[in-house]
Amino acid sequence: LENYLKRIGELENVASGFEGVERSYAIQAGREIRVFVKPNEIDDLAAQKLAKDIANRVEQELNFPGEIKVTLIRENRFTEYAR
Repeated sequence: LENYLKRIGELENVASGFEGVERSYAIQAGREIRVFVKPNEIDDLAAQKLAKDIANRVEQELNFPGEIKVTLIRENRFTEYAR
């Protein structure tokens, strides 16, 4: 259990270390990481490159069996009020 929690924490820390990342969550027992970025700092092309960079760093820095899916989410929300 201790090793599992350590691996999950390391996975989240690797993703959170990049510029423009708002938050990251390891899910599915560490088989997938969801990374939320700040949409005003990261555009669509940069988001694609960032996902690849995160995957490469995970490969280099962490020891894990199988594969880890990196899902990057860049979300814009707009709210307007009619009065």
